[in-house]
Amino acid sequence: MSREKRKAESGERGTIFTPIAGSAVSFVGWAALAILLVGCRFGSDNEAVVYVALDREFSEPHFLAFEAATGVHIAAKYDTEANKTVGLTAALMAEQERPRCDVFWNNEVLNTLRLEKAGLLQAYVPANAADFPAEFRAPDGTWHGFASRARVLLVNTDLLNEGERPDSIRDLVDPKWQGKCGFAKPLFGTTATHAAVLFSVWNDAEAKAFFTQLKENARMFPGNKQVAVAVGNGQIAFGLTDTDDAMGELRSGSPVAIVYPDQGVGELGTLYIPNTLAILRDCPHPEKAQQLVDYLLQPAVETALAAGPSAQIPLNTKVNAPAQVETPQTKRAMQVDFHAAADKWEAAANFLTPLFLSQ
Repeated sequence: MSREKRKAESGERGTIFTPIAGSAVSFVGWAALAILLVGCRFGSDNEAVVYVALDREFSEPHFLAFEAATGVHIAAKYDTEANKTVGLTAALMAEQERPRCDVFWNNEVLNTLRLEKAGLLQAYVPANAADFPAEFRAPDGTWHGFASRARVLLVNTDLLNEGERPDSIRDLVDPKWQGKCGFAKPLFGTTATHAAVLFSVWNDAEAKAFFTQLKENARMFPGNKQVAVAVGNGQIAFGLTDTDDAMGELRSGSPVAIVYPDQGVGELGTLYIPNTLAILRDCPHPEKAQQLVDYLLQPAVETALAAGPSAQIPLNTKVNAPAQVETPQTKRAMQVDFHAAADKWEAAANFLTPLFLSQ
């Protein structure tokens, strides 16, 4: 594949709930589309084929550095804006009898766990695996979490003084903030992951009540970036978004502040969603895949991702985060069983799809 083709535009971050049976688009439809998107099989022995959900501008520099350091070519597939993680996940499902991909770099975790549950991932334990918290990696090495984002409240400081700022995701459903707060449609991206997590840490009745109230109380935007922009320009007083989009508004000079929610005693804590790396079972280039995973999990990569414009939050306990980045060591993290959240994926989708799809 040519370098020019590899520089084709990549798209929106995130993952979408796989549509449920009876909805307009089935998983089979996504899989068929994914096969068309994948195109030709890569053929060189001195390469690793990577399907990448993290934005190209953040991931490609590390592939180029790996190529320069090792001489191993990276054949990277970046999916289209509309599909991103769901298209990549569907492609991996569709290709399971004849795998094309060596390493899946996902920008979240739950779809990686769906692949693990389907038996499509190969266990591999890097030498430095213990440097990462146990909750952000598989015990058997089928997936490895690193470079996370946090789900935060972004507040417009011109509209809200420090003493009146919200500090919990539950403020999104407080009637006093009706029409003054916002969220991204919870059918894709990290908002979908967040929804599945809430269905796992709350009971179904509590989760359903929260999202029903959220629809009535807050303004919905197409994605997390749009939420952050709406806060920055004063359309809303605060909104739920990701740290990378929140940092973008800070860098642009907007009058905003980041609040890490639910830090009080007895509260949930802030949700950190890691990028994940996984090697595919029976992949074409297993040794090169392991070499790439080793490279991407070294401290220098997380350090660079943290210092860059996306401000990815390092999980390696040996990495010193920049001052503007809060980690699970500095802000209390939500205690999440990501496998339990993945098991709640379909239940969350079954409820949220008809609730929000028409909006």
